[in-house]
Amino acid sequence: MMNYKGYIGNVEYDDEAHIFSGTVINTRTVITFQGTSVDELETEFRNSVDDYLEWCKEDGIDPEKPYSGRLNVRLRPDTHRKAATKAKILGLSLNSFIEKAVEAELKEG
Repeated sequence: MMNYKGYIGNVEYDDEAHIFSGTVINTRTVITFQGTSVDELETEFRNSVDDYLEWCKEDGIDPEKPYSGRLNVRLRPDTHRKAATKAKILGLSLNSFIEKAVEAELKEG
């Protein structure tokens, strides 16, 4: 994985064409890049992100931000009740409780 200005690039190698191809994976906007070496790939990744940001600026639109930190979660009513109750017992907001649970799961993975 590659990271530049919060945008994350995922890379695959095409052994027949002898080229690296990448895609920014944390936006709905399609942002791609290619290179024949690691250095070229890193440069093209940064150039593609910068080009996207410049295009947005020229068109007067806000660039898509990679993950705002806002997430709507749907839970079964019983799960919602149990989580809210446990959060209150722990002296946490429901949001903090869920955030801690997700962080704990990510550490295990």
